[in-house]
Amino acid sequence: MVSISVFFPCYNEQENVGPTVERAIVVLEKLNADFDIIIVDDGSSDDTGKIAADIADRDDRVKVVHHPHNLGYGAALQSGFEAATKELVFYTDGDGQFDISEMPPLLELMAQYDIVSGYRLDRKDSAMRKINGWCWTKLVCLLFGLKIRDIDCAFKLYKREVFDNMELWSTGALIDTEILARAARKGYRITQIGVHHYRRTAGEQSGANLRVILRAFKELFVLQRRIRSGD
Repeated sequence: MVSISVFFPCYNEQENVGPTVERAIVVLEKLNADFDIIIVDDGSSDDTGKIAADIADRDDRVKVVHHPHNLGYGAALQSGFEAATKELVFYTDGDGQFDISEMPPLLELMAQYDIVSGYRLDRKDSAMRKINGWCWTKLVCLLFGLKIRDIDCAFKLYKREVFDNMELWSTGALIDTEILARAARKGYRITQIGVHHYRRTAGEQSGANLRVILRAFKELFVLQRRIRSGD
């Protein structure tokens, strides 16, 4: 039996969080998995937190982590990893831009690998956003010696043990880079798989915010020094 925690970082996703969790439950029940689902409400200003709490009240396999205010994407992922209790941990964003029914094939790869990192097929973003993402991934791979096609693709599966001896520092958009860089340095086995990407049907993207991007660049070289020094 598959033992897996699935979590969704959410910020102002009131239209998306319900359908996203419902689809996850259907997929996990078909797997006959030992599972729990975690919704991380990162200080949403809409009804995301209330909707998430209502879902958890109706289904004891679902739990919610509430941030009192918006702490950032990295902080949301950290909360999800900390709340996960099963042998495997999978996360994808709560915005509905990925289909969790593409997650089961990743499970087969865990016999050989410790991390499966998705990369977006036919990415449904603007040309500028795709160019920025490509450049960011190339820069990160150059700095940390990684061979990753899509560093920030929010469709990843981990063995829970990866985080047992990993103290994460990033609370913003740099989080995926930090996890993969630290995991590679520790010798964990990483593979990649293509997953389909869909247009957002509700809510607004926050990852392209200029403040978020500038913060990520500022922290990138700090992270490089920290990892090189063994911190």
